[in-house]
This record gives sequence, structure tokens and C-alpha cells, in this order.
Amino acid sequence: MTNRDIAEYALEALVKAGADKAAVRVSRGRKDEFNVEANEFSLLRTLFNDELSLKAVKGGKKGVALINKLDRDSIDEAVKDCAALADSASPDEAEDIAEKIENKSFDQSIGGADMDKLFTRTKEFVEQLKDEFPKIVLEGMSAEFKNDETVYINSKGAEFASDSEFYCASPMFTAKDGDKSTSFNYYSLLMNSLNTAFMDRGMLRTLLEESVRSLDAKMVEGKFTGKVVMTPACDDMIWWTLIQNFLSDSSLIQGTSRWKDALGTKVADKKLTFRAAPLHPDIIEGQRFTADGYESKDMDFIREGVLTSFALSLYGANKTGKPRADNMSFGNIEVAAGDKPLEEIIKNLDKGILLNRFSGASPGPSGDISGVAKNSFMIENGRITDALKETMISFNIVDILENIPAISKERCVNGSSVMPWCCFDGITISGK
Repeated sequence: MTNRDIAEYALEALVKAGADKAAVRVSRGRKDEFNVEANEFSLLRTLFNDELSLKAVKGGKKGVALINKLDRDSIDEAVKDCAALADSASPDEAEDIAEKIENKSFDQSIGGADMDKLFTRTKEFVEQLKDEFPKIVLEGMSAEFKNDETVYINSKGAEFASDSEFYCASPMFTAKDGDKSTSFNYYSLLMNSLNTAFMDRGMLRTLLEESVRSLDAKMVEGKFTGKVVMTPACDDMIWWTLIQNFLSDSSLIQGTSRWKDALGTKVADKKLTFRAAPLHPDIIEGQRFTADGYESKDMDFIREGVLTSFALSLYGANKTGKPRADNMSFGNIEVAAGDKPLEEIIKNLDKGILLNRFSGASPGPSGDISGVAKNSFMIENGRITDALKETMISFNIVDILENIPAISKERCVNGSSVMPWCCFDGITISGK
């Protein structure tokens, strides 16, 4: 059966099982990958991933089921389970499915895999590492071609389909020199072509160079409050955390978000525009329709410092009475470029750090957060100086948005985000 056949069969079965409202999502995925360990090729394999997601609403009571088999017997059993879960659930008026607006199909295919060229690019990268960065150890790397075909339909007549293809390269590495070694680092690239060497994409070469420099890392002397320049490699540190902890369903339904009543008000420096942008031409695997059945559109969370949108699903919007988000693809982040070159931003810093990676727990409702700066460097008198080790940073993730001295003109593209370098002030930096 095709994905559409499977979806129609499952939807009809859910309705026959008593669902007032029902939705089905069918996905078939294939991944062809090379693996590299310790600078040597170790594996070539193909993986398949089938998935069927079911939702039934009966009298305001929801049941869901998720299985990885697409044969009729498995579908029939999943439908029974889904209906039974709905029967045993508590009623919730917020449960619903998307209404039909405009049904669409999306083609994000790139003509299939060129595995020979993927192998050549991967081998080229391994050889470049040996030649240019002999102190780097490639602990592990996957080079992949992914294909996903997905269909969504529901009982209100909403229908979407997509076919996506892309390449992905994800090296994890450390630097070693005798008894000295660094913390591991990693980087992920998404690509719709193999026309450019991996080494020349995104921040990969820079991160490798900085790993070698980190072999001679030092600790910060004492404790001070200063500025931190967060690089695009640290994009999940701020942006994903803000979405998860202050803009999403859970924080707004529970009422713990500091921004629960802030829509339309200033929450950040006016330099900041922060958005989810799955349709951006430099974002490779951008979502085309949401899990709850709506066409995805680019959307601002913060525009010139003003909170303009939450990250609410249909359920979250119904539960809180606040607007539904235009997409649910919150890994596809874009931050607008600033007006200063990165070099100028660094030159204007008397004392601070350049942050490439952060290791710490998520903040609580207040926004306070602390952890260790990894793969990072001291900035002194307008110059990037020593690599850092065991350096703690602490700050309030909401409050620092109001204190942004600069955002760089330059932006880095890795296929999943489009990010500048952002300078934040008022961060406590602690060493020995």
C-alpha cells in the first residue's frame, strides 16, 4: 500500500471505532550512511524507518498511538489501542484537529542520492583532517543521505504530503597532543548538494582550529561580570531554551512562563529579531506542515525586541486562549543580522569570553541558569586570547535579552539555522 492508502485505511478504521475526530500521519524514511571512527571508515549501512501516528477524539477524550509497522494487522491493533485510550481518558475541551484550509503537497527532493560523491566528500574531509589538523582525532562521524515521504490526513478533510531529501554530515572530535587532550566538540551540517567540501561549510574549520588551540587551556582568574559573545555553534543555548521554557505549550498552560502575559510588549533589546524560519532558502529540512495538520509558515517570536508570537500547538492555543504558532519547527531558527562586523565587536570588548558550547541544566521558571563554558576563549583588551577550562558562567536567560551590546553582520549557515554572533552583557564568569 502507498502512504496515502495506509492513511485512508487507518482514518476510516478510527471513524468506525467511534472517533468523532481523527487524524493520521504516515511516514516512510530511508537513510544511507557511512560511519567513520578514529579517522577510519568503519561502516556502510542502510536503515529504514516506518511510522504511523494515530489520534482519535471521542466526546472530547483523546487517544493516541504510534507504531513502526504499516501492515494491516498492525494498523488494526493500533486503531483498537487508540480508541481504547480515548475511552479511558478524561474529557478535555481543548482537544481538536485542524480544520481544512488548503490541502497541499510539497516536493523537497533533490534527485536521489549520489553515494559515490558522498563517499568522496567524506574521504576528502578525513584526509584534510590528517593534513591540516594532525592533532585532531575524529572520534566519530556519520555522513548520510536521508529521504522521508510523509502523508497527513484527518476527518475534517485536511490533507498534506511531502517528499524530502538531503545530506547530513556530523563529525565529533577532540584534539590530542601527548598527554594533553581537549573536551569533545561536534558539528552538524545539512546539505541539499555536495558541491562544497565539508571543511568549508558553516563553522567547521573554525571549530577544528579552536579545538587545537584548546590544548593549552587556562582557567579564568577570579570572578567578574562581563560580556559573552555566543557563536552560531552555541545556537541551542539561548534560542531553543527560550522556546522550550518560556514560549511552549507546557510553560504557558502551567502558567510558569515569565512571558505568559507579555505578548505585544518589549522583552528584548530592539536589535533582536528571532524567528522560526522553516521556509528560509538556507534551511534544508524545513517543516512544510505541522504535526497537528496546518501548513507551516515562517514566524517571528521576537521582532525588534517585541514579543510577537508564542510557540503553541493547536491544543496549547485552545487550552490557553492564546494564538496558535504558524509552525512547530523550532529547530529551524533564524536570528536577524546586526550592524557591526564581528571583528569590531571583539575589539570593543575589554573583558569577556567567546562561547562555543555550554554544558548545564535548563533554567527554572525564573530564567536563572548556570553551567560550564566549553570550547571557549577569553577576550581581553579587544583580542581573543587564551582557551578556557573549567570556567563557570551564570546569568538569567530572560534578563540578558534586554542587554545586547551588539549582533554581528556576519551570519553562519549550517543547513538547520541561520545565526549571527550575539554579544550579551551582565553574565557572571567564574574561574579559580
